[in-house]
Amino acid sequence: MNGQERKYISTGQKVSIVLKKDQRSGTRTEGVVKDILTNASFHPHGIKVRLENGQVGRVKEIIV
Repeated sequence: MNGQERKYISTGQKVSIVLKKDQRSGTRTEGVVKDILTNASFHPHGIKVRLENGQVGRVKEIIV
């Protein structure tokens, strides 16, 4: 699943995100969602979240 729709993302879920500094390279970081920062129901580049370790980025994949 991709991370463009907010309804599929919830706190405590494991996701793969791209950090702001890694946007050019596309390097992904995995972690558990602590907060959902995007208020919109959809974002073309991915919903922005904060992971439990404090890192912030846009969700590229939801890990099931």
